[in-house]
Amino acid sequence: MAKEVTKIIKLQIEAGKATPAPPVGTALGPAGVNIGEFVNQFNNQTKAMAGNVVPVLMTVYKDRSFTFIVKKPPASRLILKKLNMEKGSDKPQNKVGKLSKQQLEEIAKEKMEDLNAPDVEQAKKIIAGTARSMGIDADL
Repeated sequence: MAKEVTKIIKLQIEAGKATPAPPVGTALGPAGVNIGEFVNQFNNQTKAMAGNVVPVLMTVYKDRSFTFIVKKPPASRLILKKLNMEKGSDKPQNKVGKLSKQQLEEIAKEKMEDLNAPDVEQAKKIIAGTARSMGIDADL
């Protein structure tokens, strides 16, 4: 018989650097989760992705046990990292950068498993749309 789910928690944490302090502690404390156990498991699982902020989808069960899925970094973070930028434009019409076809394809392939796209071509369109909203031109 499956365990009864009591809560689903979504977090964005820097890979390999989770601590029991906020925002992790404040999100997990009310759910009754062993915060230290989560921090250790998360940091061990994300060591290879250090330097990226990664989304975490955590399922908490009635017996206070938990499971979590670590996803790829948000597309906007991947775009900024690829262009060595701190942030995008405040207004999409103010262009602050340009993604080449090769860069766009690399990001699309990396993010593919988290996107709702049947192939890389569609994934490239999704990433290009994200880039445009950040004031970054993208070659399709």
